[in-house]
Amino acid sequence: MFRRLSKGVKKFWAAIALLSVEMTIILTLFIIALIAFLYLTRRIFVLNKTKLDDRVFAYLKNHVSPRNNEVMQFFTFLGTHEFLIPANLLLIAYFIFIKKDKWYSIKVPAIALSSLGLMFLLKHLFSRPRPAIPLLKEAAGLSFPSGHALMSVTFYGLIIYIVFKSYRDKDWKWVLIFLLIVLILIIGFSRIYLRVHYASDVIAGYCIGFLWLVFAVWLLNKIEKYSRAKFDHVVEHPALASPA
Repeated sequence: MFRRLSKGVKKFWAAIALLSVEMTIILTLFIIALIAFLYLTRRIFVLNKTKLDDRVFAYLKNHVSPRNNEVMQFFTFLGTHEFLIPANLLLIAYFIFIKKDKWYSIKVPAIALSSLGLMFLLKHLFSRPRPAIPLLKEAAGLSFPSGHALMSVTFYGLIIYIVFKSYRDKDWKWVLIFLLIVLILIIGFSRIYLRVHYASDVIAGYCIGFLWLVFAVWLLNKIEKYSRAKFDHVVEHPALASPA
């Protein structure tokens, strides 16, 4: 019994050792995001505790100004469908006509559309009303999770993934990644500042967006790998694939 347990532990640590630093970080963040989302949903919809949301609104109330309003409206626009739809189309066109990478031209709309569907599904499932007193104007739809936060993570997060995988200049690569992460955070913050989302909505949107992005990229990469293994040799050597 002890020997079997010892072998099992050794196999487990051997598997962990095979994971790259990159995979270890992603797996850790994935688990943290999942736990955080489950914690938030329990706290809000089961225990009915909203102290975090109230405290954040109370704090931000002291920092409201016309200039801050303009800045937050600008950043919140970068997470709207008015901006993200043409941005996604431009990214697809870039991979089709410039990079000539058919798989990324498939991954971009696949992640965008599936993220949108997931967002509407979760909003309908939780049906949380938006904050009663918006700062400037009311926002349509439901509140939990934040669509801006979710869609920003899946869109800009996908760009982060692309930059990490393909950008050769290490210095500029990390500068771009840092700026994109900051952009994602500011977009979510702008929704809280404008009082069209609670802080818990935005955190939940980040968590779900990250979970879905990791899963979608993993799944699409698996499909790409399978497709290349199965069909590329047929294209390159059609005579070998034809029946005798």
